[in-house]
Amino acid sequence: MQFGRTYEEFEVGAVYKHWPGKTVTEYDDHLFCLLTMNHHPLHMDTNYAEKTTDFGKNVVVGNYIYSLLLGMSVPDVSGKAIANLEIESLRHVAPTFHGDTIYGETTVLDKTPSRSKSDRGIVYVETKGYKQDGTLVCVFRRKVMVPTETYIKERGGEQPGRPELNAPSEKTEK
Repeated sequence: MQFGRTYEEFEVGAVYKHWPGKTVTEYDDHLFCLLTMNHHPLHMDTNYAEKTTDFGKNVVVGNYIYSLLLGMSVPDVSGKAIANLEIESLRHVAPTFHGDTIYGETTVLDKTPSRSKSDRGIVYVETKGYKQDGTLVCVFRRKVMVPTETYIKERGGEQPGRPELNAPSEKTEK
């Protein structure tokens, strides 16, 4: 399984369709609300959402959707990243509800070599998230610092910190 890309592997205009999607449950939404201390009743209180909002039901926290899409993009975009440098823009275009399935795709908008270090570059991407019916729900652009192939080789390859499996010794009883 691919886990990120080196600078050389990115092509401007390439589109990565992230797979699989994720069906958002009420539990997911409530857990994210609790972890981030976002206790807005739009997300947590069904009675409130049904009686006082235009949606008539709970709306999933937009930042959960953003975080989900960011995570979905890691194997295709930032799995080898040195750093996420900037989230340039973030737009929540349409609501997501419990039971919706989110899919994502990322387009490479630009790439530039680092001005200060020759073993890395900056990749500029746009990620879009959409629901099972094709409705666009979230769009964000970010800049990611990624290594070159040289950077990877100089640090011991793809998984330099991974330990080797010690095979059991073949002792025989006498």
